[in-house]
Amino acid sequence: MYRVMIIDDERALRELLKKNIKWEELGYKVVGEAASGIEAINTIDDIRPDLVMVDIRMPFMDGIEFSKLAIKRYPRMKIIVLTAYDDFQYAKECIGIGISQYLLKPIVRADIHEALKKVAEQLKDEIPEEDSIIRENTNIVYLKQYIRDHYNCSDINLSSIAQHFGFNTSYLSRMFKAETGENLIDFLNSYRMEIAKKHASENKMMYITAKLVGIPDPNYFGKCFKKYIGISYSEYQKTIL
Repeated sequence: MYRVMIIDDERALRELLKKNIKWEELGYKVVGEAASGIEAINTIDDIRPDLVMVDIRMPFMDGIEFSKLAIKRYPRMKIIVLTAYDDFQYAKECIGIGISQYLLKPIVRADIHEALKKVAEQLKDEIPEEDSIIRENTNIVYLKQYIRDHYNCSDINLSSIAQHFGFNTSYLSRMFKAETGENLIDFLNSYRMEIAKKHASENKMMYITAKLVGIPDPNYFGKCFKKYIGISYSEYQKTIL
């Protein structure tokens, strides 16, 4: 069964879609729903749908904006956009982002069935487990590089990284730990301390190095250095200078 998520700010339409489509006969199962793009983007990592049906007009984050974020995160996920006639041309202009099908409102059951059959054919050609692993590994590569590029920003943390990549913080924390065996903040601070060692070897004062690696509080920096390097900053400098 392919997993389906329905996103529409009209509860009545969500219920109509859930109850009036013969999902199982078509090889699908509705596993989640959301009333907005914001809600959807914060729960999609737990639901992991193969197909999303999303209304183009929603408050805060419309269906096109959601689709861009979702496809960036899950490139092979299929999306069917539900659109009123007045928005159809706008929807068509966004076909380059990877949306699979468009359905005009009011929705006709036969049109939905046809669209679902076409998407099922597309999904048949993929290796889901392998694709999932590839996505996770790709995420980790980008995450690590982002941290290496921004380690010196004092405001970088789990929340800011999660927001940048469109993840919720709990999912990001779990994923990073599962894929790397260490906590994301440990990876960040460990990398910072490796850079700090280079500054220490150049005889820089500790408070200066602390700022350079994104930890402006010298006391906290000192604790981090000893935790990750094993000796204090001053002791380390004595061993190399």
